[in-house]
Amino acid sequence: MTFAGIVPAIQAVPQRSAPLLSVQFHTSRPLALRVHRCILPRKVLTHKRNGKTHMEQIEKFRQETREWLEANCPPSMRTPMTNEDDTVWGGRKAKYDNPEAKLWLDRMASRGWTVPTWPKAYGGGGLSKEENQVLSSELRRIKARSPLSSFGIWMLGPALLEYATEEQKQKFLPPIVRGEIRWCQGYSEPGAGSDLAGLQTKAEDKGDHYLVNGQKIWTSYADKADWIFCLVRTDSTKKHDGISFLLFDMDAGGVEARPISMISGASPFCETFFTDVKVPKENLVGELNKGWTIAKRLLQHERDMISGMGLGSGVGSSASLESLAKDYYGESNGKVSSAALREHIAQQKMDGKAFALTLQRTAEEAKAGQGMGAASSIFKYYGTELNKRRYELMLEIMGTKGLGWTGEGFTDQEIGVTRSWLRSKGNSIEGGTSEVQLNVVAKRVLGLPD
Repeated sequence: MTFAGIVPAIQAVPQRSAPLLSVQFHTSRPLALRVHRCILPRKVLTHKRNGKTHMEQIEKFRQETREWLEANCPPSMRTPMTNEDDTVWGGRKAKYDNPEAKLWLDRMASRGWTVPTWPKAYGGGGLSKEENQVLSSELRRIKARSPLSSFGIWMLGPALLEYATEEQKQKFLPPIVRGEIRWCQGYSEPGAGSDLAGLQTKAEDKGDHYLVNGQKIWTSYADKADWIFCLVRTDSTKKHDGISFLLFDMDAGGVEARPISMISGASPFCETFFTDVKVPKENLVGELNKGWTIAKRLLQHERDMISGMGLGSGVGSSASLESLAKDYYGESNGKVSSAALREHIAQQKMDGKAFALTLQRTAEEAKAGQGMGAASSIFKYYGTELNKRRYELMLEIMGTKGLGWTGEGFTDQEIGVTRSWLRSKGNSIEGGTSEVQLNVVAKRVLGLPD
């Protein structure tokens, strides 16, 4: 299962100093994070390249980036999204009610800035960590919308960069960058949700192709996707070592996606059926029967994506908690009138900041080769809880205005918050249930016995 809401890529929080962060657990709130910050002396980078110091080069990049964004980001792409229709998913079936959304996508993709840190060889921006932080901060400065939301960016792409052949990278990665192919995830099955390795969708070897039969469930946006990355069973004698990772076209014969209606009023999830679907063998990623390794790695990326929701992104949360509180509670001397509400908002923002810094630190450790491992379960659980608390706080702020569903008397934002609050409950299930994540933390982080 995947996150079916609007999740922009997690943006790093730029720091002037070098914070050393550590995560601790305390009992005042489930699995809450306490961040201890030790400020280290700033390291001045003086090495030169082409006669300029590293910092001078970064500042030059910032100036050039700022000028380019000012010239190329359309005005409507600097406004908050009002509903899910504002999200750009790309793909063959994409519809652009606002032509500037397509223009913004094309302009950012032309520079590889839909995926700034991917190698230029595959259409990415090829930016360094510092350059990506600059780009992220400049996008936030002008309040720019994400040019592209994509499971290909958040989940599949990183897995392909790690496990795919060069031919597969050249074939699949550039279209992801340009938003030409929209992907969905074929993982969960009716009898294999939390126990994902229990999947029964079968791929039979037919010489030059595989023949796929079976069913997936909770397939996010399968009815709108162009391709699917799918876990299939290629060896029934083994559980984990009999799974393979296949890519195939959703328009292939024998593929059917049926939307599932949800309480939020939307139908982002589907049940997906495969009947004698022919998949070319060159679409096998990694080794035959070794797909479980790729599946686990991709789940880490998925959980990181879901974790990012705790940072307050998405439809219904575009307005800051402070401005929302001032609108509904009023203000006194520039502050929210209610002292109790100010405390709740401050706590939410501190928790979010601590979480963002911890994500940044862990990402940098992963790039340094330390890996993430079970930490992704911590982040998925905590990001889920943080996002749920954010929407609960927004409902608290809006009072009875936060109970609107449809009709007159409620603004689009109020209705959007209500539906997003309901949607947030699904975060505790998708990408691995909260109970599963806590079990992982207990065993692999805390070392508790079974």
